Amino acid sequence: MNDNLGALTIIFTEFYYWVTIPIMFLIHVGFCLYEVAVSRRKNMMHTMMKNIMVVPLVTVTFFLFGWWIYFAFPNFTFFSGSLTAAPNAVPWSELMGTHLGGLPGTDTTTADDNSYWARINGVFWAAFLLFSWTAASIISGSVIERIRSSAFWIIAVLIGSVAWIIDAAWGWHPDGWMVTVLGYHDAYASGVIHGIAGGAALGVLIPLGARIGKFRADGSARDIPPRNPWLATIGLFLIYTGFWGFYVACNVPIIDPASIGAAGEGWTATTIYLTPTTLSAIVFNFLMSLSGGMIAGYLVSKGDAFWTMSLGLAGIIAASAGNDLYHPIQAMFIGAIVAVLVYKLHFWVEKKFKIDDAVGAVAVHGYAGFIGLVIAGFVLWGHPATAGYHETVTVITPWGQFAGAIIMFGVLGFLPAYIVSNILNYFGVLRIPEEIEILGLDIQDIDIEESAFSELLSAEANYVNNSLNK
Repeated sequence: MNDNLGALTIIFTEFYYWVTIPIMFLIHVGFCLYEVAVSRRKNMMHTMMKNIMVVPLVTVTFFLFGWWIYFAFPNFTFFSGSLTAAPNAVPWSELMGTHLGGLPGTDTTTADDNSYWARINGVFWAAFLLFSWTAASIISGSVIERIRSSAFWIIAVLIGSVAWIIDAAWGWHPDGWMVTVLGYHDAYASGVIHGIAGGAALGVLIPLGARIGKFRADGSARDIPPRNPWLATIGLFLIYTGFWGFYVACNVPIIDPASIGAAGEGWTATTIYLTPTTLSAIVFNFLMSLSGGMIAGYLVSKGDAFWTMSLGLAGIIAASAGNDLYHPIQAMFIGAIVAVLVYKLHFWVEKKFKIDDAVGAVAVHGYAGFIGLVIAGFVLWGHPATAGYHETVTVITPWGQFAGAIIMFGVLGFLPAYIVSNILNYFGVLRIPEEIEILGLDIQDIDIEESAFSELLSAEANYVNNSLNK
């Protein structure tokens, strides 16, 4: 921070991201409420603790190596390229802790590193961490009532602290190879978060299998409705609310246009790709894509409240890839069309392949993200994908977006989750025993609770009797 304008810019940016973090926290609160509401009484505590423990496990691993991956891997594809130096992101860096931007105390950073990263490294890290929690929690809902907590936590760390941050380095970094080579565009994470998490959920569900009793002898599916629809409603609305923070955190709030090769002299907000945008684009397109999804969801599900709200979320996710550039009417129609498609796909896959996705996460996040990426390739065809400072301009194309969707959903989402889940299944540690599933995963907690209440009632009865006998 060499002058007051630079200092003001960095401090404003620091505060901007700091505000997004507690808002995004509501996404995780919403997922917890929503999943508990969908679980049956005998499994509620297990569902809640499975999701709660995502917070510490992904946080610690993201601190140790997840943040470094984002900066180190933009050009590293396992087949070519090399790692990029990331002095601000290695866990032993002085910038991974309290710092006011003074001269380096070690040889791991430079004076320029400290000047720029000292105030914003922590809030950037935390914003990306909340994205990691979201990716892991999306998987959590689909596998409730039969997965072992330990197995889920392994998969949560795999996706939340490794796989999704590799795809962010490749396709959500202004210099990522998918952006500069493929012209991949995913401004608000249709694929980077939702596509990969939905693909991973599908990769877990195949070896995990369906809940006992989900399918009848003739192969048709039984409906297992949410136990508490009111709690599910609150959870989904909290996810909507948290999504505002999610969208805002995908932008850079203020930047000098000269530093990104943009025309003009006015300072601007940008997308994560450092391409100019406005917060008004978020307001228009977020609400219009949500509305398109909800209206279509209401119609296609014949007024089912669970699917109306879930497909509103699918509408947002579908339009998110291009919501920095779409007209609001485009966002609305994309949200509506994709909501209908993923609803139909969910039930077709359930019937055809006997996939028991308890909350429709594969459809709402995975299919919606995948289709939304492909649609963006057609609607935004020819628009620059790269920021102005790049010497070579790469444009958005349908084939670049389709390739990106395959990488996000399939290569980095489905494949690693499917491989690890099958390994866990081979060793018998993926799914809980059948007898425990039938009795309920909370059976021990329920027994303890009932014993405690029985003892309390007995004590109260003795107290009353003793009082009457005095």
